[in-house]
Order: sequence, then structure tokens, then C-alpha cells
Amino acid sequence: MKLLLDTHVLLWAAGDPAKLPEEARAMIEDPDHQLVFSAASLWEIAIKHTLGRPDFRAEPVLLRRGLLDNGYTELAITGRHAVAVSSLPPLHKDPFDRMLIAQASAEGMSLLTVDPLIARYPGPIQMF
Repeated sequence: MKLLLDTHVLLWAAGDPAKLPEEARAMIEDPDHQLVFSAASLWEIAIKHTLGRPDFRAEPVLLRRGLLDNGYTELAITGRHAVAVSSLPPLHKDPFDRMLIAQASAEGMSLLTVDPLIARYPGPIQMF
């Protein structure tokens, strides 16, 4: 199964796995699951890291390299993903989260999240 990690789950998986809920950590550690990160998450991390947000301390270049070196697959943002955002109900205004939801839906992946707003969307979303 392909698992797309939302930005916070991705940061915790890469840098502080103890913050992950046990069920999420088990799914991420399962060798039968393919772990995927979105360019949208890197973009969000880059912006918020530059702004000095304490919850986005990861250096984006090093994070990306570490994810790739550890077998994660990078998912680019395509026009198909951008268009899919327009079909989402207006439950959440965060453009990065909306892109992740659209990507998971368009690609048939499960999106792992800890965000209750994301979990309100229909589709392949698993909240922990």
C-alpha cells in the first residue's frame, strides 16, 4: 500500500518518531508499505522554516535527501493534482493540506494525518 504522509507526520517520521501515534508508526515501519512524500510538503517546510517556525526546524534540503536515502518516494505536483483541488469541498483553507488531499485522491494513496480538519474530507484519509 502506498502511504502519503502529511507534513507533520512526515516531519515526525523523519526527525522525532516518538511523536507519532503508535498506529501511525506501525504503518510507517511496515516494509509492505511504500512511503511517499509530496513536493507540497517540502514547499510548506521551506516557507515555514524560513519564517522561523519552531515546529518546522528541519532543513528542507537535508530532509529531502534523507527521505530519498531512506527509500521514500517523492511525488511531484502535477496539473492533474492542481485541478483536483477544485473538486474538494471548502472545509479547510490551508493550500498545502488541500494539495495533499487532492494528490492522495488522484493517486489512489492513503493520506496519513494527525489533523482533524484534513480527516473531515472524503477519500483515502487515515487520521491518528
